Amino acid sequence: MKTGFIGLGNVGAKLAGSLLRNGTPLMVRDLDRNAAAPLLAAGATWADSPAAMAAACDVVITCLPSPAASAAVLEEPGGLLETLGPGKIWAEMSTTDAAEVTRLGALVTATGASALDCPVSGGCHRAATGNIAIFAGGERAAFDTLLPLLTRMGRRVLHTGPLGSASTLKVITNYLATANLIAVTEALTVAAATGQDLATAYEAIRISSGNSFVHETESQVILNGSRDISFTMDLVLKDIGLFQTLAERASVPVELNPKMIEIFEDAQARYGPREWSPNIIKRLEEATGLTVLAEGFPPELVDDEPEEPGAEVRR
Repeated sequence: MKTGFIGLGNVGAKLAGSLLRNGTPLMVRDLDRNAAAPLLAAGATWADSPAAMAAACDVVITCLPSPAASAAVLEEPGGLLETLGPGKIWAEMSTTDAAEVTRLGALVTATGASALDCPVSGGCHRAATGNIAIFAGGERAAFDTLLPLLTRMGRRVLHTGPLGSASTLKVITNYLATANLIAVTEALTVAAATGQDLATAYEAIRISSGNSFVHETESQVILNGSRDISFTMDLVLKDIGLFQTLAERASVPVELNPKMIEIFEDAQARYGPREWSPNIIKRLEEATGLTVLAEGFPPELVDDEPEEPGAEVRR
């Protein structure tokens, strides 16, 4: 299948790279053409507009920073909707609002094309190696058609149900990741304040009931001091804002998420929207006068597992 990919940011460029590395003929586009340079050098072609891409490709994937950006790529003049049609697939890999992806999906299916929402989870380091997890919502027939491409980008692929279900679950999992991030920053700061060796504290948490994926990954770059996971505070606020919308639509009176929003809004005001999200710990470092660092931890996350062929996860 000739495949197009729009949105070559921290995650999108790595997903597109996995497609290209695994032999997928690829057309790419981003508002910043420089972002496409490594992919173009590796054999990808450039699309002058989303419409041109949809005309040339069987599948068009979008991986964009906001629901508004996705809507613009589909609906504005020169957008995907102008040339999508029967037999084509739009796959939305952005973290987005389920109601919005359902709205856009209806416009896509009106052209005769199929729509799937396919967000990823597991971090940029796993996106780079093709070992990331992918959720996919939409009609089973379209999912089956797209599955060979999804398994080139991810190791575990879960069909979650109808269109929008994958986006809902992705927002839920990102909420949990944010809660874990705030919790580990508090835990590490308390460990430092009580005189614990922080490398030992890291290991104690890792082998205990307090462990989490976030601790095993983000705690390492926190303790290194780089705090670099290629994910920023404005994106955290987008994600937990989407979770709050989900909860309110479902009439669930969540209590933790509003506090998390308050914490990240304060941090964004202090440090800026493009500050790395693990630097939420700076609020606690400033309040206590501590520096929560330890020797022996890496400045960035690297997936040390070899790339493996992906497969569908069967429930």
